[in-house]
Amino acid sequence: MMNEFERLEVWQRSHQLTLMTYKATKLFPNEERFGLVSQLCRAVISVENNIAEGSGRRTKKDFIHFLYNSLGSLFEVYSMIRVCNDLNYISNEQVNDFNKTILSVKMMLKKFISALSSKV
Repeated sequence: MMNEFERLEVWQRSHQLTLMTYKATKLFPNEERFGLVSQLCRAVISVENNIAEGSGRRTKKDFIHFLYNSLGSLFEVYSMIRVCNDLNYISNEQVNDFNKTILSVKMMLKKFISALSSKV
């Protein structure tokens, strides 16, 4: 099936992070539309898209590669969330919500990578 990745809890949580990000960036200044907003949205969507793409790959080794790409994008998101907070585009409360979700996705990705790696 095409949507098997949607059953993965890590993909679902990553999707929630994407929706959080898009909602938060709607309130950013217009001058950030092609800068920080664009970069942040590309990075956050990359987290869930790499999970989806990897799930469709032929081998577990390929899937693991895409999960590592997802993890890298997640760290980009974390970094940019700090910048957004430093520029007062998002509140401390929003940062806490983002950090909880980012940490959750990070832990899920690491566990998933570990589980798949033990089967390679």
